Amino acid sequence: MELSVGTKLHGFAVQKITPLPDIEATAYEMIHEASGAKLFYLSSKDDNKVFTIGFRTPSQDDTGVAHITEHSVLCGSRKYRLKEPFVELVKGSLNTFLNAMTYTDKTVYPVASRNAKDFRNLVDVYLDAVFYPLIGENPFTLRQEGWHYELGKEGDKPLLYNGVVYNEMKGVYSSPDAIEEHEVMKALFPDSPYRFESGGLPSAIPQLTQEGFVAFHKRYYSLENAYIYLYGDVDIADWLDYMDREYLSRFPKTGTLKVEIPLQAPFDQTREVKASYPVPEGDDTAKKTYLSMNIVVGSALDQKRIMALKLLTHVLLDGNNAPLRLALLRAGIGSDVSGSLNGSQLQPVFSVEVSGSDPDKEDQFVKVLYRTLQDLSRNGIPRRLLEAELNSEEFKMREADFNIYPKGLIYGLNVMETWLYGGDPTTCLRFTDCLDFLRSAIDKGYYEQLIESVLLDNTHKCLVTLTPEPGKEARDAEQFAQAMAEKKSQMDADQLKEVEAIADELHARQAAPDTPEALASIPLLQRSDITRKNDFEHPQVTEAGDHTHLVLHQFTNKIAYFDWCFDLTGLPEDKLCYAYLLTDVLGKVDTDDYSYEELTTLADLYLGGLNFEMKPYSRYNDTNTYRNMFKVSAKVLEKNEDKLFDILSSIALRSHVEDKKRLKEIISEVKTDWDNNFFARGMTVATLRLMS
Repeated sequence: MELSVGTKLHGFAVQKITPLPDIEATAYEMIHEASGAKLFYLSSKDDNKVFTIGFRTPSQDDTGVAHITEHSVLCGSRKYRLKEPFVELVKGSLNTFLNAMTYTDKTVYPVASRNAKDFRNLVDVYLDAVFYPLIGENPFTLRQEGWHYELGKEGDKPLLYNGVVYNEMKGVYSSPDAIEEHEVMKALFPDSPYRFESGGLPSAIPQLTQEGFVAFHKRYYSLENAYIYLYGDVDIADWLDYMDREYLSRFPKTGTLKVEIPLQAPFDQTREVKASYPVPEGDDTAKKTYLSMNIVVGSALDQKRIMALKLLTHVLLDGNNAPLRLALLRAGIGSDVSGSLNGSQLQPVFSVEVSGSDPDKEDQFVKVLYRTLQDLSRNGIPRRLLEAELNSEEFKMREADFNIYPKGLIYGLNVMETWLYGGDPTTCLRFTDCLDFLRSAIDKGYYEQLIESVLLDNTHKCLVTLTPEPGKEARDAEQFAQAMAEKKSQMDADQLKEVEAIADELHARQAAPDTPEALASIPLLQRSDITRKNDFEHPQVTEAGDHTHLVLHQFTNKIAYFDWCFDLTGLPEDKLCYAYLLTDVLGKVDTDDYSYEELTTLADLYLGGLNFEMKPYSRYNDTNTYRNMFKVSAKVLEKNEDKLFDILSSIALRSHVEDKKRLKEIISEVKTDWDNNFFARGMTVATLRLMS
């Protein structure tokens, strides 16, 4: 159906239409006039359809109510009165994604499927869950997903806390990374909801009451606070009718709800934080300190600047030639250096972290950090580093290959990073303009100016020193046990019996099967709902002498993909191991034209990927008939195809494979890699043995 600005359909009004040629889609921004719900529809030919409903959920304390609510709404609803509807739903679903996520200031519920009926089933269960959960009528939901009392089974039956989120966050906060991140957010945002742990602090989770839990859902899970994202090849008129009829029209807006995420005012000077994390008593604490500098870098609504800062983060801190990383490592400040830019909140944070350090290295860390940034700001960032990283970013954007995740899902999560704060939701989907800006900025000193103004002169930052504290975990456990013993001593016999009765009933409910009637309510796919047609696309086949060419025309967003397969039929079996070794050697030895270091730089500058592998190909109808192939795969922006063939011809025809010294280094690296990662690759090893 054709939609235009001003069109009103099934309660929705179209407010804005934006063509998005970069992703071969069109964006429609709509408002549901009766409820106030906002809808962003991304029309695309992609049959991997995605639906997400999100809410602004800024925290007001550390009880983790947003996280607990995310878990709890999925524990049964008005239409689907099961303990875990989604566990049953996935048994008869072809979903390509099904999950829910709590961020620092929002909660989102995305689902995806290529099957139209399955997609509708998933969305209906989700919408019923978020708007009609059983959390009000069933207090055991909070007890299960949040927290409840229990009495231990040993000794004098100590009073304990239990609960899904409570135990999950205890695990999270056993990590130094989580402790450091919480200290950073508290220091940088003392007057903002970001100072609270949206996942919940184990010490604070038991402060959440049933009344506060239900009130949080009632306030924030309102359609006036809802952001609905719909992507893919769908019948939009049918979907608007369904959402209006089944859910949205039942919640008229009040006009009184306004969920704000206030900006934190900047500081006059850097704040310093000292904190500790637990290590066992008697452990050596040398080289176990974490040092980090964390800087608030503006607003997520300034997408071009945020994109430039992401680029700068990679250039400065990722890879073996990253100047800031190298400077910190060479100064001996720590054993590893990492960096990040958290852009999933209104005020993003740039962080530099050194691990494997000591407390007395703090001053040196700051000096080397500032000296290196000042040098780069004054003398310039190596152009090739910026160009290589920009090439990599352009590839990621144009290719939209997110591994197992549907691209429509990632588009939607990215859209939320501006839309949720009142910004333009299409900014992240119009990346050619952004790339042109980022590329032109290289010659204008823009990145050097960012270093000076955002990273050096900006005083809205904090320096965190996180040191190991031997015995801290045991002392904390002892204090907790004493506090719980005191709490238990204040309970009379009837109260303790009630604790046991509630815990017993909760366990009984968890163990009890769902009723047949409840199970029957879950919409499952039937065989008749699944097409038997295979979506196979036939390539054009041409012959050129002894070579067969297969060409498949697709929208690839200016990226060319190449595969070459060299038949190894006739190669003796005892030589196959050398063909396999060759996959590790090519591109890692010098050629007549380039050193192997120069080859790495050229690949970063011009290619999106170059891969060599040994691969057996079997006949489609007979797995016992196969041929071993030496496969070369490459991908490159169309404008850089000549660079690809220059690099490939040099590698294929002029590599110094006779360089014994370099071969020994490569073989040693391969062996060390396998030695170090053998146990982590247990599944890979077993799978390879089975496949062989």
